[in-house]
Amino acid sequence: MSEAYLTASAVCLPNAPVDNDAIETVLGKIGGQPSRARRIVLRQNGIKSRHYAIDPASGAATHTNASLTAAAVRALGESGFAIDDIRCLVAGTSIPDQIMPGHGVMVHGELGNPACEVATTAGVCLAGLSALKYAWLAVKAGEAANAVATGSEMPSPVLRAEHFAAENAARVDALENHPWIAFEKDFLRWMLSDGAGAFLIESRPRAGRINLRIDWIDLFSAAHRLPVCMYAGGERGSDGELIGWARFSPRTWAEQSIFAIKQDVKLLDRHIVEATLEAPLRDLIARRSLKAEEIDWFLPHMSSHYFRQPVADALARAGLPIPFERWFTNLETCGNTGAASIYIMIDALLKSGRLQTGERLLGFVPESGRFSSGFMMLTVV
Repeated sequence: MSEAYLTASAVCLPNAPVDNDAIETVLGKIGGQPSRARRIVLRQNGIKSRHYAIDPASGAATHTNASLTAAAVRALGESGFAIDDIRCLVAGTSIPDQIMPGHGVMVHGELGNPACEVATTAGVCLAGLSALKYAWLAVKAGEAANAVATGSEMPSPVLRAEHFAAENAARVDALENHPWIAFEKDFLRWMLSDGAGAFLIESRPRAGRINLRIDWIDLFSAAHRLPVCMYAGGERGSDGELIGWARFSPRTWAEQSIFAIKQDVKLLDRHIVEATLEAPLRDLIARRSLKAEEIDWFLPHMSSHYFRQPVADALARAGLPIPFERWFTNLETCGNTGAASIYIMIDALLKSGRLQTGERLLGFVPESGRFSSGFMMLTVV
């Protein structure tokens, strides 16, 4: 099979950045009262600004997920690529605008480019990397002359104050000693934000610019040994198993906020690093002959800087200690954009002027849905 290269990247971060003090101005205050958990959660996650597809003046939505994704794809045109030439379009997201049809065809409709192969990858944060693997394999196998992969998220509609019960702001006393209480109540409002990214994949590098050869992408699931952790469109039963939305009545959907995003944060804390990083990494080190000294950049998707040291410790335990000076993340300024995060990180690093020919980049994307993860090796050419 031929090689495949990431030859262009683009992102769409909607509207002006929103700093920590302005979040509730945009999303609203639950029960009309400011959150007492906000400062605790923001101090832990280290995020200082993020973007929402919401007009801060009117409160109206400025984008759909599909239009946000299409804007990122159109921005590839700045590299000289015409969207009418797309041969394969693969779109990954956690929260599409609708249950059906698939997100990919909705993005295709927004773009209006001629007929092409279109696919959708679902999941949580890993949906974006899964889309990239599909696009990479399509080009590498010679099935497509080029492919555009996208990762996008637009959680802001379900983060608005009107979607939360006033009860979510209760029990915030003693948060300094029990930070998980804040996480359990309304932490997702301070964690998630909107954004989209797009990559152009081609069989040859483009002259006169930095390209990234995609050496491999490996995906893992620990669903055979761990239960659901983060979910929407369902409820956890008494046995811990997820009961999907179709088994509930429409009345129950409203009464139980069945389409809200929920997470078992205690399960997350116990298993996320071991299940998504340490366990699969031991296999990768042996199978891919990974050596820490041969990795110039480590790009971890992290929902929060809370996990920074645990990730570093897990790397060391697995036998791949990578010092912080070789890490790259823009979580602080772009927020947690889920399936779009790895796209937004790589785009920023590509355009930073810091990459040198021959350098190797290791990307890591975990998701807590049912504890899946992906790893990717890129080489600068």
